Amino acid sequence: MTQPAKPAPEFLNALESDPRTMGWMDGAPPPEAKRVRFADGSMMAFPQNRWANSHYRELVPTKVVARGHGPVHPLPRAERQDLDAVRFFPIGVAQEMTWGQSLLANYTDGIVVLHRGQIVFERYAGALDADTPHIAFSVTKSFIGTIAECLVHEGALDDAATVAHYVPELAGSAFGDATVREVMDMTTGLQYSEVYTDPQAEIWSHARAGGLIARPPGYQGPDNFYEFLQTVEKQGAHGAHFSYKTVNTDALGWIIRRVTGLSLAQNLSQRIWSRLGAEHDAYITVDTAGTEFAGGGLNTTLRDLARFGEMMRNGGRAMGQQVVPQAVVDGICKGADPAKFVSAGYHTLPGWSYRSMWWVSHNPHGAYMARGIHGQAIYIDPVAEMVIARYGSHHIAGNLGIDPHSLPAYHAMALHLMQSA
Repeated sequence: MTQPAKPAPEFLNALESDPRTMGWMDGAPPPEAKRVRFADGSMMAFPQNRWANSHYRELVPTKVVARGHGPVHPLPRAERQDLDAVRFFPIGVAQEMTWGQSLLANYTDGIVVLHRGQIVFERYAGALDADTPHIAFSVTKSFIGTIAECLVHEGALDDAATVAHYVPELAGSAFGDATVREVMDMTTGLQYSEVYTDPQAEIWSHARAGGLIARPPGYQGPDNFYEFLQTVEKQGAHGAHFSYKTVNTDALGWIIRRVTGLSLAQNLSQRIWSRLGAEHDAYITVDTAGTEFAGGGLNTTLRDLARFGEMMRNGGRAMGQQVVPQAVVDGICKGADPAKFVSAGYHTLPGWSYRSMWWVSHNPHGAYMARGIHGQAIYIDPVAEMVIARYGSHHIAGNLGIDPHSLPAYHAMALHLMQSA
């Protein structure tokens, strides 16, 4: 006899789950029922994550990504009152939605829209404000991929060489015979599942090794990212198709450290963050060996995240200097082979590709993105001269559940700004 299907769980909406409304961590000390902790996993659970995502440094160890001592890059304000009413059709839905409604639908903590370098829209919710850093999750990958592309451009890194050439410790792992380019574009063949709803997926072993989640009593597994990377086994051929696996970025982080002799925090600061005119230091989470989480540990304020996107939109220039070579930006925007992307099954991203840890749309506007779980994003539309930076805390982790209310909203905003400028 067939068992009846279980109803989908109901989640509090964006207003009901607002951390201020729920009172997380309020009080001196907070009541037991209102505490958010690393050890019990509550920082990763909805709705507590809506507080935790803006308070990571209070919960896990980090390194500073210094902004340096230069001036702040001003973002002139030209805020508009008509943008909340911009309308679009969500993916797969016949009923229109407004931009303002989409922010609630996607549990937006903060969003800023730049048009031609000016702030035309800025909004905060939840536990976030303009001076509070928020976890970027896998948006971090695009920073790391950009640094790797810079090293390739400089001749310091050969993307056709094998991973084992730079990191002999990985020779016996699945990464050993993969090329650096295959790691950068995530076309490696790895036995590694990133299905967040599967408690047996390798992503959770990776997370326990790196101290991203608490370890169970008697844990005997890898103690840090370096140790975990050496355990990854091969599955399939390298180079055959794109398959999104966070562990690639941590392997690339090891390569970058080995090639430069600097930590990722130092690389991020010296190559990007101190040259953007950021308002605030960023920071990045680390494991027990002090190794940064390349795959998703960066925390920044929202406007500073937008400054990174604006630098990329301007061909790598910011503060009157070339931060990232124009050729690097052009190579990222060109994308990779969309045919290798198809088998990954991203039905909300038809025709896209993945290049140097950026998501490339290949649409008529040449839009491309940095994307992170629970709704983190940088969306760059070169034709519309628009950059959107968003932080969020959706109860759904994967972007396939978030894209329907965000991707068409971004494109609608681009068209509206072009038509009404």
